[in-house]
Amino acid sequence: MDMADFERWVFREFKIDLSAYKSKQLHRRIESLMKRSKVDSIEAYIDLLKRDPAQQQKFLDFITINVTEFFRNPSVFEDFRKKVEDYISKGNRQLKVWSAACSIGSEPYSIAMMLDDILRGKDYWILATDIDSTILERAKLGEYSEPEVKNVSSEYKAKYFTRTGDVFSIKPELKKRVIFKKHDLIRDEYEMNFDIIVCRNVVIYFKQETKDELYRKFSKSLKKGGLLFVGSTESMYNYREYGFEKASTFIYRKL
Repeated sequence: MDMADFERWVFREFKIDLSAYKSKQLHRRIESLMKRSKVDSIEAYIDLLKRDPAQQQKFLDFITINVTEFFRNPSVFEDFRKKVEDYISKGNRQLKVWSAACSIGSEPYSIAMMLDDILRGKDYWILATDIDSTILERAKLGEYSEPEVKNVSSEYKAKYFTRTGDVFSIKPELKKRVIFKKHDLIRDEYEMNFDIIVCRNVVIYFKQETKDELYRKFSKSLKKGGLLFVGSTESMYNYREYGFEKASTFIYRKL
């Protein structure tokens, strides 16, 4: 068996399409994980994943890249806030937001705090999606350690979290603004009429043709004038092909 066989097995077993990822990068990640798991062949690794739920979850977490934090890249997030304020100033008051590939929930809850601060009680809601069911359950719980909330200001910690020992829990009034849902960016349909889509540090792992398709889908899902916020390594050089104009370094506006 080779990596192509493994990719087909993963698709049959988990419905994750690894063929959309950059091959060399993906294969290095898998080989690294196999080495950590002390197996030396694809067959042995498949057998391990079949019989060991903990190893299976470790593989899914590793392959779906659950790296995140609150207000990731604070200066970039501050620029995002300014663009959102500008969008709202044009009369957009009831916001529908999508946080794609949301991982443990840090990003959608960051957006919720920001919007609550800007909108002062006005209506908004956030769809937060990820391919990993286990990680979504943790996101719904909304509990974080002190290191995980290091980028959250003391004001926001006091306003939006309840602290019990070393655990910071999202308060219910903020939590109700975020709806978590399992979603595969490559295979599933996209909802429509979003004001804002945030998808950061995920698309970089995909092949160019997959990126092109995702950006076209994001564009179609946004309202005219809506904003797409991407990661700091994911600038689009051909953004006009997808129907965007550049609002900032990592923020695009639908034409």
